[in-house]
Amino acid sequence: MDSSFPNISSTLLGELPKETWWASDHYNWEGFWFASSRLSPVMAARSNFQASNDDVFLTSSIKTGTTWLKAIIPTIMNPKGRKNDDTDDPLLKHHPNDLMPSLELQLFKDNPNPDLTAMPSPRLFRSLVPYPLLPESVKNSACKIVYITRDPKDVFVSMWHFMNSWTCTIGQGPWKMNEAFESFCRGVHAFGPFHDHVLSYWKESLRRPEKILFLRYEDLKKDPKVQLKKLASFLGRPFAKEEEVEKVLWRCSLERLKTLEVNQNGVDPWLGIPYKLYFRRGIVGDWENNITEEMKERLDQVTRMKFEGSGLDFKH
Repeated sequence: MDSSFPNISSTLLGELPKETWWASDHYNWEGFWFASSRLSPVMAARSNFQASNDDVFLTSSIKTGTTWLKAIIPTIMNPKGRKNDDTDDPLLKHHPNDLMPSLELQLFKDNPNPDLTAMPSPRLFRSLVPYPLLPESVKNSACKIVYITRDPKDVFVSMWHFMNSWTCTIGQGPWKMNEAFESFCRGVHAFGPFHDHVLSYWKESLRRPEKILFLRYEDLKKDPKVQLKKLASFLGRPFAKEEEVEKVLWRCSLERLKTLEVNQNGVDPWLGIPYKLYFRRGIVGDWENNITEEMKERLDQVTRMKFEGSGLDFKH
């Protein structure tokens, strides 16, 4: 295996389409947008990561409800997660990001070929890359992929609040909503275009439902018990009792997670983002409080055009 980062030279970057997103240069590689600092880890993970058959991956575009699932999946996989004893709950000491490390944001960020053999089995990972750019071993092994998405209007609003809150902590001013919205509608944002990202996993989930579980955030919020049971069965960890479902839901509730000390005062060591920024409102339909009717119609039109004929929609 390659022991050095793929060469992201200035020559290569100069050949790629470039746009500015949140005051940062982003480059279009293989049809998707990445900051230059993300390209090397994405390429290294794609080339060097070796999946095991019992690995579990959480994949998504940005700001689609992953923080909730980063708590839920490890709790389901942990035999102690559905018991009444809370003293050994990993969520008390760890932000959900720690429980499902990211390939491109953490593990391959500084090392093109990290030794992951010491991770306990089953290994839990997450990634923001679209399906075509996943490591081939992930696609070809028996490992499981859980994909989470949500209404693109709520995705944009969550992204806008999150990015502005983060950049303000490092001294940058906020990006105007109308400019950020235009960029999102054109598909120019980190790991975007959103619609192409979603479709890449949606189509593969239809072809291989035993491999990819495609979830909508709206369904999780509307009927969490049903969705949790579906998720647990997909992961090979079905619930034995209704009380176990309720315990996991309570333990991973956004209301509880928001109040935990680690999430109120901690900082992500890989990104420098205060953990509290990962918890805002977490509701369905918050776009109604943030964008105009004209913006709503514009993004709905983009979504209809992109998803036409796919069988996928976000009606709820």
